[in-house]
Amino acid sequence: MNVLQSFELEVQNRIADIAKDRNLQELSRSWVEAALRCKYPYNFFWLGRPVIQLPQDLAALQELVWRVKPDLIIETGIAHGGSLVFSASLLALIDYCEAVEQGRPLDPKQTRRRVLGVDIDIRARNREAIEAHPLSHRIDMIQGSSIAEDVIEKVQTYAKNFERIFVCLDSNHTYAHVLAELKAYAPLTSKDSYCVVFDTIVEDLPESFFTDRPWSPKNSPGPAVRDFLSQTDRFVVDSDVDNKLLLTCNPRGFLKCVKD
Repeated sequence: MNVLQSFELEVQNRIADIAKDRNLQELSRSWVEAALRCKYPYNFFWLGRPVIQLPQDLAALQELVWRVKPDLIIETGIAHGGSLVFSASLLALIDYCEAVEQGRPLDPKQTRRRVLGVDIDIRARNREAIEAHPLSHRIDMIQGSSIAEDVIEKVQTYAKNFERIFVCLDSNHTYAHVLAELKAYAPLTSKDSYCVVFDTIVEDLPESFFTDRPWSPKNSPGPAVRDFLSQTDRFVVDSDVDNKLLLTCNPRGFLKCVKD
């Protein structure tokens, strides 16, 4: 066992210990709830664009994307575009690292790896900013409801050009919408890749959080994930991600695809 393998084993053991530490898990959940009350995730930018995620969740996504090395990342929900830029930057780094490892020059126009974003309302100022970003050449966008038949068909047609696909669902957080997204887009996820369902934490928060939103604890991504998983054996919740992060908006939402 080399030094890195030994370190990775230590990490696995620590994660296993954290899984048993109920006090630490409760403290972490309480911290996230307090942080969400003051809109803490809204404070962060990625390469100049608001990303609206907990930094810990971004760290987890980076690890998973590096592990999977997808050709395509599909994202529902665009907002300011920070998440699209985040994904595009990871894909650009993968291309760079592969070029270095293979001893070949990096073609800056290489865009085989791409990000596809879907949103019902891509506001003009956000589209303009995304299209002006240096990584825009890796990003495509579709405007329309992510669960509309014509939009689903466009995404499925687009995805046929890629072999290894990673999916992120972060738009409307109501039960019906998330379940429809899972049924439409989770099947595109490649074996050993992930379908990440965002904001599953809604289920764990008080009703008072959502007086101005169409979703609520019972009408949220968490129940949709459970019902979806009861209907398929292709996915499992990767609980190691939850136990490693502790601070996350996506508990029980990191779904690993275990079958073709």
